[in-house]
Amino acid sequence: MPNELNSALPSVPAPYSEASFIPVATPRTRALRSFLPWQLWRFVVINLRMLRMIAKSHE
Repeated sequence: MPNELNSALPSVPAPYSEASFIPVATPRTRALRSFLPWQLWRFVVINLRMLRMIAKSHE
């Protein structure tokens, strides 16, 4: 009976194995997070997408 229970549980990575650690942002990702022109561009793109979705819902 205990073997049946163990096989039904999802596999959990071993403690301190490579699979148990969170991913670390790359240097490029960290640079883009603090680069103001990129943040402004993403802000504009996301807002345009929202406006398009809102306009579609009001048709």
